[in-house]
Amino acid sequence: MTDIPIDGPREQGSQWYDGEAGPLVRPYAMTGGRTQPGPTGVRFDLIALVALDPVAAAADDDTALGPEHRTLIDLCRTETQSVAELAADADLPVGVVRVLLGDLLEMGRVTVSRPVPPAHLPDERILREVIAGLRAL
Repeated sequence: MTDIPIDGPREQGSQWYDGEAGPLVRPYAMTGGRTQPGPTGVRFDLIALVALDPVAAAADDDTALGPEHRTLIDLCRTETQSVAELAADADLPVGVVRVLLGDLLEMGRVTVSRPVPPAHLPDERILREVIAGLRAL
């Protein structure tokens, strides 16, 4: 399990201090010990797209949210991002981001567009025929 740097003074030499990273907090502390997102058990693919819900963005009441939740919301304000991008930009493990996104989804703060399963994509042969037909025009 990876420790996450936090702000605030800590004594060097303690178990919650890393010489290079500074003060640390365990990821499970950010999620309240949870490893699965929300009571619905939603699974977020790395390429699932997360956008800020326009109605929730207008309300802009972040008082009930933790700092990590607010960070994810701020990252989604400018543009829709994938789960992987959010994890990288927030500098948090993907597992933590998935749990936090589950919270935000349950609160109606974000919307998630899941990727299309490969079984529902058009057959390559059909696409080639369409391209050949367009070229014939």
